[in-house]
Amino acid sequence: MKVKVFANFREICQAKTVEVPADNSSRVIDILESLIRMYPALEEEVFTPERTLKPFVHVFINGCNIIHADGLETRVREEDQFALFPPVAGG
Repeated sequence: MKVKVFANFREICQAKTVEVPADNSSRVIDILESLIRMYPALEEEVFTPERTLKPFVHVFINGCNIIHADGLETRVREEDQFALFPPVAGG
């Protein structure tokens, strides 16, 4: 599955997209765990110690935020569009 990463996540992964192993029983949490195994520096950027997403980190599947689905338990398919956004500040 291709995972699109943005802002400082691109710096950590040194790419705009990352190929992560997935199958039709994968959940968002599985994809994120695989991504962190590939890029350990993402862990402290993405997860709290309780293994929840940090505030203002967003995951979109096919353009829909997972908070409107089953959160980290949301099922994903290989062909889904997976996007990971870090907290962004600006003005």
